[in-house]
Amino acid sequence: MIAILAVLIFVGAYILIATERIHRTAAALGGAGLMLLIHATDAEGAFFAEESAIDWNVIFLLLGMMVIVGVLKPTGVFEYLAIWAARRARGRPFRLMVLLSVITAVASALLDNVTTVLLIAPVTFVVCERLALPVAPYLLAEVFASNIGGTATLIGDPPNIIIASRAGLTFNDFLIHLAPLVVILMVIFIGLCRVMFRRSFRYDPERAAEVMRLEPREAIRDRRLLAQGLTVLAVVIAAFVLHPVLHYEPSVVALLGAGLLVAISKISAEEAIREVEWPTLVFFMGLFVMVGALVRTGVIGAVSQAAADATEGRLGLAAMVLLSGSGLLSAIVDNIPYVATMSPIVEELVQAQGGSGQVLWWALALGADLGGNATAIGASANVVILGIAERNNARIGFWQFTRYGLVVAAVTIAACAPYLWLRYL
Repeated sequence: MIAILAVLIFVGAYILIATERIHRTAAALGGAGLMLLIHATDAEGAFFAEESAIDWNVIFLLLGMMVIVGVLKPTGVFEYLAIWAARRARGRPFRLMVLLSVITAVASALLDNVTTVLLIAPVTFVVCERLALPVAPYLLAEVFASNIGGTATLIGDPPNIIIASRAGLTFNDFLIHLAPLVVILMVIFIGLCRVMFRRSFRYDPERAAEVMRLEPREAIRDRRLLAQGLTVLAVVIAAFVLHPVLHYEPSVVALLGAGLLVAISKISAEEAIREVEWPTLVFFMGLFVMVGALVRTGVIGAVSQAAADATEGRLGLAAMVLLSGSGLLSAIVDNIPYVATMSPIVEELVQAQGGSGQVLWWALALGADLGGNATAIGASANVVILGIAERNNARIGFWQFTRYGLVVAAVTIAACAPYLWLRYL
């Protein structure tokens, strides 16, 4: 009975988020409160349990990186990067989208996708303003590219870290098996952008000429603060990449970097936290509690187990079901708790198949990572982009995101099927 009520509450909250009748933060908090009220979860499950609680690593990673971005913003570095990108694209809108998308994808493979969109979004607002372009298509392209690019490496997307831990896979395993496919997917994605956003590519020769006359270095307003900020950011990024060696969680690294930067700079604490997207962080907390309640009541596990049982030991069918099923479920619930729940089931399937079963791990990773592009709440980076857009008066609606996200997710996941089949099956 509680499981049924939990599903109804989640569906109700999801409908409110999708229809935008009330703010998504209010919908998520209300849903989380109802889950606690019906005992679908409790304080332990909502705040502390590893498999169902709020993922504080995500919350504090976001908080730390938002503070770092907030300190860097007054230096003019984002204006510098925007002018550089616009000049490299020679003011051509589609070239600019390709350049920003490729930069985002590569950065997301080396960092996590949330950190990447936090860094690239301020640049996008500035360059679009300079060229009189609508900012929403560029933000959407970047978040889609971040989720695709993050699929390529162990550290690029949080679900990959969970899979690697459970399966005993290394950084090089992901590079060898998934990076070549991600390159293909990015080529396909750029073609999709040309079609999906074609009405947004309005070239203004006068604006382009003005940008070409600008000198990027003149945008820098505080060189000392910029040097301090970039030094701390470089150390933070290096610590992210060296996570397998240092064993510091990205959230810890981000908080240490934020604290150090505020301490050594002349920026006040009030100024440093001005750019923090508090509604976004609270929305995440509510969403984590709701999804955690579905985990604790066995709903997600039951759906995953049913998909596993339907394959009846056939490797090819199991891989395709995992790929498509993970894509579908990751569009509805955040892919982190989904992968955490599904990993033990996949491990059993892999062991039953012997040495040939590793393809199931790649199917799970691809479905979960790429399926996150389908809806506004499918991946953490999506929620962050929506929060940044709203804060900057460029609101992106749930269905505006989903209209494009469903196409990107469906096409990229479909492109993975022949790759998995031809390479492993």
